[in-house]
Amino acid sequence: MRPHKSAEVLPSLHDEPDWPGRILRGTPVLLAYLDSELRFRFANETHRTWLGLDPERLLGRRVVDVIGERNYQRAGAALEKALAGHMSCYEGELFNGSERRYVHGNFQPDFDADGKACGVFTALVDITERRTLELRLHESEQRFFGAFQHAAIGMALTHPDGHFMRVNAAVCQMLGYSEDELLKLNIADITHPDDLAADLELLSQLSAGQRDSYQLEKRNFHKNGHVVHIQLSVSAVRNAQGAPLYFVSQAQDVTERKAFEAALYRERELAEVTLRSIGDAVITTDPRLRVTSLNPIAEAMTGWTSTEAQGKLIEEVFQLFDAQHGTTVSNPLRAAIEHNAIVDLASRTLLRHRHGFDTPVEDSSAPIHDNAGSVIGGVLVFHDVSETRALALKMIHLTQHDTLTGLPNRSQLDGLVGQALMTAARRQQRCAVLYIDIDNFKQINELYGHGDGDRVLRALAAQIRRGLPGDEVLCRYGGDEFVVVLPHLKSVGEAASVCQTLIAQCEQTSVAGLPELALRVSIGISVYPDDAGEPKSLLQHAETAMVAAKAQGQHGYRSFTASMNERALARRRIETALRQALPRHELSLLYQPKVAADTGRIVGAEALLRWYVNGRELYTPDQFIPVAEDSGLILPIGAWVLRQACKQARLWQQLGQPMPVSVNVSPLQFQHADFYSWLDDVLSESGIDPGLLELELTERMVMSGDATTGLLRRIRQRGVRLSLDDFGTGYCSLSYLKHFPIDALKIDRAFVRDLTTDPDTATITTAIIAMARSLNKVVVAEGVETREQGDFLRQAGCSQLQGFLYGVPMPAAALEQLIVAAG
Repeated sequence: MRPHKSAEVLPSLHDEPDWPGRILRGTPVLLAYLDSELRFRFANETHRTWLGLDPERLLGRRVVDVIGERNYQRAGAALEKALAGHMSCYEGELFNGSERRYVHGNFQPDFDADGKACGVFTALVDITERRTLELRLHESEQRFFGAFQHAAIGMALTHPDGHFMRVNAAVCQMLGYSEDELLKLNIADITHPDDLAADLELLSQLSAGQRDSYQLEKRNFHKNGHVVHIQLSVSAVRNAQGAPLYFVSQAQDVTERKAFEAALYRERELAEVTLRSIGDAVITTDPRLRVTSLNPIAEAMTGWTSTEAQGKLIEEVFQLFDAQHGTTVSNPLRAAIEHNAIVDLASRTLLRHRHGFDTPVEDSSAPIHDNAGSVIGGVLVFHDVSETRALALKMIHLTQHDTLTGLPNRSQLDGLVGQALMTAARRQQRCAVLYIDIDNFKQINELYGHGDGDRVLRALAAQIRRGLPGDEVLCRYGGDEFVVVLPHLKSVGEAASVCQTLIAQCEQTSVAGLPELALRVSIGISVYPDDAGEPKSLLQHAETAMVAAKAQGQHGYRSFTASMNERALARRRIETALRQALPRHELSLLYQPKVAADTGRIVGAEALLRWYVNGRELYTPDQFIPVAEDSGLILPIGAWVLRQACKQARLWQQLGQPMPVSVNVSPLQFQHADFYSWLDDVLSESGIDPGLLELELTERMVMSGDATTGLLRRIRQRGVRLSLDDFGTGYCSLSYLKHFPIDALKIDRAFVRDLTTDPDTATITTAIIAMARSLNKVVVAEGVETREQGDFLRQAGCSQLQGFLYGVPMPAAALEQLIVAAG
């Protein structure tokens, strides 16, 4: 049998007589042993290469004498630390004569049998080349980040999960955030929701390697909530395997450009609508008299479409002849551009149609100028002076009006609204748009057929027209939707009055052969300039208000409010900020005192959540708590509130002022499967007497099922008190209270407010207090603001009172002072 191949190749350790010596001679590391006086007792051969000295001549010499005072000042402290019995290291410069090297040294103490350090093992490695590379890399990084930070355009480095890793000053200024604030956000936090999907899709393609970079125009949110339009360019930095390490984004603020584009678009749209709507034919050209556009009447009179005519010389499209002699007539636009003046066409001139027939026309030509006054083109305005003009106008009318009702259609609506806006602006008046939709019109078509449905629409249009007082514009927008333009509005209330009239008028719509219809409509109102300054937005806002009118029960009207559009955006802003509120320590608890009704002594406090930033209230609880509940953030926030309240109660208990504290519990929090575990943990951590904590629950929470009853009993057995908040506003009967372990009832402030002015409210409140006391329940009245209210509740038998009369919500320290002052 042949021996294993490795046995043939690998030499035995016994074949090499001095392996340790070979390693000590060959290693590129300075290895030495120093005794307790830091004298050399061993130095390997590498010292000869580094120091130019025979290692044997080093033995017995002190380190400082060999390496010099300058080197010893650098590394000596580490050597002395090792000699004191502690492993140490040194990394830094050492000098070999005039040559400067960079080394890393490890110093290991050697201990004798008694555990005392008797020497030091030293090992030094020359890392000069590595250090040089590191310095060059550092300088390169500094140059890069200097250019990055001070770049004129916004720049950001983004992690593949979307969080910002680094941002420069320009992008911070662009979005209104500090660098620290932006680094806590991600792409989704600042991107307009309508643009987020496109951005994330391109980012996904970039991550997957399907593209090297991408460019995108998108909308970001400024810190104060307004939209910033940016031109974004993104590329990826990848590792050796091709996976993205981070993304480099360049952003330019193009908000001003977008505003200019929008304004230009509006002007262009207005001009185009005007050209298409007027009764005269219009042709425009460039300075070389090549056609750039024709309006619909010009198309009908020349036989050329605007697309076909573009780029052709004016004489090819607009051919003129003398009516008497049949000779060619020179085009007046040439003279107008040449002399930079308005030139009219001579009388008795014929325009030859593309298909050969002639039409007598009248014409006016003029140059078009830019801002500097230079001629940039020309315009011909002409019209038919024969009977064919009537036919052309009829054709135009058919394209701009609804064939069913004869009303202007939606193609004319922008122009009509635009004219109303210009008139209102010139007269410094308001105008309004009413967006009308028939409720459940689909049922009419289903019951009577589309033919009768069309008859109903015609009859309704006539009814709306009768309900309009003067020169208002009525358009059929499409289907069962109509739009009314009120061009002269004396007040916003006038638009509401017109809506009431129209609703009543529409109810009277009748059609021969059909039963009584009683048509119901929903109307949305949008007012210029209050709600919008241009036609498209004014129409959109009116439609939004109409949808809101339908949502509230149909057959009515609603005026547009900014909240209809901003509600979702505002909630999103609150949610984004709320996610950072806890880590930024922006949430705090105030405490409102509860007093004994008979003595006025403070006997408890309710913990109330507030959100302050820089000393001012950022959002009220009514604004942010519903958002917290909808987003699920109420769970961590509710847990924090419970923990803080218990800590404060424990502190008061330790100070000898035990103060029961009540905490409101959200339904989402209470119904969570782990709520009892959280409560138990908080009580154990804080160490308070459970009887000092009171949970305030709503009637709906208490009545939500058998599982809830069991949870209530467990909480009560743990010693925590339970209170029913806002009693009387829900559906919980006093007779049910005996089935639940409730300690206290809180009478809603709505009852307290009307106690002294409404006898019925006073009677109901007195009955509630009496019946609750008969069930041995503590009765707390909240919202007490006047002495008359307090006196009534005290005489009725109320146990505790809470409200501004006895103290506003205040910090814990202020409440302590109030207690001390009361003695």
